Formats: sequence, structure tokens, C-alpha cells
Amino acid sequence: MASSHASVFGSTHSVLGMMDIANKPENGIPEMYIRPELEPPSPLDETTPLPTIPIFDLKTLVCGNTRDTELEKLYLTCKDWGFFQVVNHGVSSQLLEKLKSETEKFFKLPNEEKMKYQIRPGDVQGYGTVIRCKDQKLDWGDRFYMVINPVERRKPYLFPELPTSLRDTLESYISETRKLGMILLGLIGKTINMDIKEMEKLFDNGMQSVRMTCYPPCPQPELVVGITPHSDATGITILHQVNGVEGLEIKKDGVWIPVTFLPDAFVVNVGDIMEILSNGAYTSIEHRAAVNREKERISIAMFFNPKFEAEIGPGKSLISVENPPLFKSMLMEDYFKDFFSRNLNGKSHLEKMRIKTFDGVKD
Repeated sequence: MASSHASVFGSTHSVLGMMDIANKPENGIPEMYIRPELEPPSPLDETTPLPTIPIFDLKTLVCGNTRDTELEKLYLTCKDWGFFQVVNHGVSSQLLEKLKSETEKFFKLPNEEKMKYQIRPGDVQGYGTVIRCKDQKLDWGDRFYMVINPVERRKPYLFPELPTSLRDTLESYISETRKLGMILLGLIGKTINMDIKEMEKLFDNGMQSVRMTCYPPCPQPELVVGITPHSDATGITILHQVNGVEGLEIKKDGVWIPVTFLPDAFVVNVGDIMEILSNGAYTSIEHRAAVNREKERISIAMFFNPKFEAEIGPGKSLISVENPPLFKSMLMEDYFKDFFSRNLNGKSHLEKMRIKTFDGVKD
């Protein structure tokens, strides 16, 4: 966000040094990371394979012989799962390998190096975890979050100041992922008969951001969480599991299910904004990250949103007397500020947008 908006977030300060804590397991887990309220994942015995979220081949979705069947499957997947994997996505394995190497190097930098990127008071972009209140529980992970589009919204002390090789590799990855994101947004809109021009007007040169996360090993992973259960406040999110260590869990039918990734596949999920745009046809799903006892996990999430000046609300081409709006409308800029002014908490942010009815009368 531009500096003139910094004061809206209400954050007080940020913390660094998750790696230092993880590297001294003999000191135990600090109280601020222990999460007794967490629900365990679904109990699965060793003979039960983990459920695999639906998989799509991008080439088949775009121009295959079974395209219509695949689009119907995509509609049902976004409605029932809110998550899917995509293969043949067009991002080369060489670029992904380079990204893995550069990201690992970044997280291994000394703390004094990474402090250059520390989140500044009153902001949410940068390296570290935002602290908003005295007794806040923290996630077991080191994060670097930044807005990367529109380019003029980039903070001059973040992306431009990254190590050159990481910056160049990330720029290539962002460019490739952006192409994929726009294709997927078009397909997802098509499956609910949303006007393609309406979709393009919202998302073309929209607000895009990236979050790089390193989840260090934890001696008692059942006591902590890598990222708090939440739904993404996005149109869609494209997640790359950088070093192949799993940890993503989704809440399906009331239970937490670990997600098994295909090698080099991306996981795509429907965010709150897409649930709003589709007027509830699609559902954003709560998810969280578990951590590993022995291995660190690194992931990169790309978030695709409408442009800052766009109005977010149910798609105008979808609304009718038979299908009245279920959600309020709000400017993207205000939506973004509002989301980051509070801590993650399930789907609570989306529920604020829902139009409540009392005996058939809207509030």
C-alpha cells in the first residue's frame, strides 16, 4: 500500500527471529506459539490413502477434446472443494528449481540482513509477523509479504532491494504465474456464466501480492500451527510448495484433511472475493499449515485480486430477481485495508460482507 494509507492497519510492531527459536529446541516452545485450541487433522490409519484434491491439466481445460466436461468438473470443484491442483501449467521446472535455490538462500541469510525488510510500524508488508495485541498467539513460520502489482505500489525498500538473483528469478516467476492466474480467472468465471468483460475489467492489472514463507522444523509440531486457520481474502490464490515438504491442510466437511501434492503441480484455491463475485456459487475454504518435526517447509503464495479502484460485490451479470445479491459491495482498496486491520480468524472477514436477512428483510 502507499505510505499515505499506512496508519489504517493499526499494527504496533513486528517480530523476527523464528529461525533462532527453531534452532534452539532445547529451550522449548515459547508460550506465544502454543495453540491449545487447535483441532487435530482427520485421523487416518496407515491403510487409508490421503484424499487427493481434484487435478486439472491446463491444456485440456483450455483447448482439449473434453474441455466441456472438464469445465463442468471445474465448476463442481470450486463449489464443493474450493481447492484444486493444476498440472501442465506452463511454468518451467527449471524456473521452479532456480526459485527453490534462491528462496532457500534468502531464508538462510543472517537476521541482520533480513531486518532490512522488516515490517515497519503501521504496515503489513515486509518480513516478519505483525503484532497487534499483547497476548497475540503467533504462527510457527517466517513470512515475507509484499504487494507486487500494480508496479507503482511496490515498496521501494522491499522488492527492489532483494538480492539480485532472487529478485530476477521472482520477477520471472511472477510474470509466468500472472499469465496462469488470468487464464484460470477467465475459466472460473466462464463456468458460472459470468461476463468475461466483467472479469477482465476487475482483474486486468489488478492488485497482486506474494507471500514467501519458511516453516522451520518444530520438536512438538502438534502444539503449534504454521499459519492460523483462515480463508484467503482473494479472487484466487496460486500456491507453490517450493521444497516439496507438505503441510497444507484444508477443512472439508468439518474435518481437517492434509493435502498431498503432485510434483511440480500448483494448488489453486478460491478466495473470499470469488465467493462474493459468484454470489455464493463458489465457496472459499478454510485452510492452515501444519509444521514438520524434522524438515523445514517453504512455500510461495501468489494472490490475485481486483484492481484497487474496483468495486467488489456479486457479479452484475449474475444478479437477477431469482438470484438476489447475498453480499454487500465495497471498494477493493477499503476491503484490503479492512482485511489487514484484523488478525486471521476463519471466514470472519467474509461474513462481514454477507447480507443478513431477518424474517425476509435485508439488514
